[in-house]
Amino acid sequence: MPNPATAETLELNPETIRHLRQASTASVATLLFKRGYHNAYIQGVLPLSGAAATMVGPAYTLRYIPTRPDTDPLDAFREPDHPQRVAVEQCPEGAVLVMDCRQDASAASAGSILLTRCQVRGVAGVVSDGGIRDAAGAAALDMPVFAAKPSAPTNLTKHHAVDIGLPIACGGVAVYPGDILLGDGDGVMVIPRHLADEIALETVEMELFEAFVLDQVTGGASIRGLYPPTNPKTLTLYDEWKANRDA
Repeated sequence: MPNPATAETLELNPETIRHLRQASTASVATLLFKRGYHNAYIQGVLPLSGAAATMVGPAYTLRYIPTRPDTDPLDAFREPDHPQRVAVEQCPEGAVLVMDCRQDASAASAGSILLTRCQVRGVAGVVSDGGIRDAAGAAALDMPVFAAKPSAPTNLTKHHAVDIGLPIACGGVAVYPGDILLGDGDGVMVIPRHLADEIALETVEMELFEAFVLDQVTGGASIRGLYPPTNPKTLTLYDEWKANRDA
């Protein structure tokens, strides 16, 4: 089977990123499930900061394989073409740097200095299914950082950076360059790029309806017939609620 169409051939609606910034990973998970995408949630990855802002952006990928003594001496970082360093310096503004560490968090995939450089360059966020060193500093950044856990050992002890801009696996999920990542307090969802526009548009009404439902439940309403709206009166109430909200 062929790979998905490349990001260069799939231009996003200018409103897509804005809509997704108002969406939740829970809503996106449901919308992807309806389309048959049951494995789009990156496993084992959470924000380092509990106060992290919602992260949205296209994936810029970096893949690690296991290290060997001949390929990963401590002076490997002196190499100007070291893929990890190149990825940090070339990840586009507004993109999300996604790192495939084979779900091995026993060593870091990056630290606060490199992540600070990403923030300064305008990167939208970083996702790693490995560890992050200097995690307190990374968590204090304005840029959201999602990882498996803090991990002090340098990546050279476990992770050899090899590929940039190729399909990867992160937390057990296929990530193709240009796929749209959405991250919040529940974790990170991967939205196939060709579905991003329609998913984003659907989240607008979905988030609004769930706000209505929460308002009704807070007021004492039963969820029966309300969520999902199997009672015909529910949608009438919803339309009235929207009208009053917009008045």
